[in-house]
Amino acid sequence: MLTRVLAVEHDKQLVVVDDGSTDGTRERLDEWARNQPAWVTCCRHPQNRGKGAAVRTGLTHATGEWVIIQDGDLEYDPQDYTRLLVPVVEGRAQVVYGSRFLGNNPRMFFTQRAGNVILTRLTNLLYGSSLTDMETCYKLFARDIVTTMTLTSERFNIEPELTAKVLRQQLEIVEVPVAYVGRRYDEGKKINWRDFVSAVWTLVRLRF
Repeated sequence: MLTRVLAVEHDKQLVVVDDGSTDGTRERLDEWARNQPAWVTCCRHPQNRGKGAAVRTGLTHATGEWVIIQDGDLEYDPQDYTRLLVPVVEGRAQVVYGSRFLGNNPRMFFTQRAGNVILTRLTNLLYGSSLTDMETCYKLFARDIVTTMTLTSERFNIEPELTAKVLRQQLEIVEVPVAYVGRRYDEGKKINWRDFVSAVWTLVRLRF
């Protein structure tokens, strides 16, 4: 994934967060980081805390005008950064989401697809939005918007928290299609029914 991100031909800063890995990733990352330019920053959590904590740590080191969140697996293709940036370049958006469902048929389990549909529809119902993919990893923000939010989520509920706080500011979220190849649970997929319940609670709590 890091090789793919570095290959994207845009001026960029790369902030990598190792969230308390215990499988040898930390050692591999240390070795990799020694040969990287100054615009690559590596951060480490001594213990695993969750995606939300990793995103929050990464945001504290972001210095660019725009921020894109990237998961560490290979489900999303960094070449789609260009698609995310089109509405920005055209002056149409400060927040852009990469939708897996716009014109695509992403590889997902039935339960994963159903969970995404339910959470997205709940978001639209509560916040008056018209999103197709609230749970997408690929979220682009103007840095001054996202770094001034008070974010508290530790796990996957960072997705609804970010979305709810953007929509409560009455900011438009522009969606563009992106590629997606989902992992199976035996390949390391982590999200589960508890994260679904947490996402529902986060959406309702932040709305009221």
